[in-house]
Amino acid sequence: MKRADDFAERRKHIANLSDEELYNRFWDLTAQVVDPLLELGRKNTTPSVERAVLLRMGISSLDTQKIVEGCMDRHLMGHGAGHVVYKVSKDKNISIREAGEALARGEYWDDAVALFKGGK
Repeated sequence: MKRADDFAERRKHIANLSDEELYNRFWDLTAQVVDPLLELGRKNTTPSVERAVLLRMGISSLDTQKIVEGCMDRHLMGHGAGHVVYKVSKDKNISIREAGEALARGEYWDDAVALFKGGK
């Protein structure tokens, strides 16, 4: 059985696009697929899920509760507790574990809030 080649027909709507336009179209379409998934994650995460993420990042179980509570108190849960720890570790040039321990001790929370002030 031979497949009919319909590539030329299917590509007509993009045939005249430049490489830059194709690149932009690709990322626009990708965003249409990924953005709803990210929104689901932001709206449907739970403290339990966030603690599980932190545990897999190497943060102790005692510290995960404190970090998740800190994220909830500061309305950062929509960004993900792991993301908060990651951003703090990068901002302070420390390991993820060190950032987690510091956040659990109550340090760097003002910095964490400032890092997400733009919504990212």
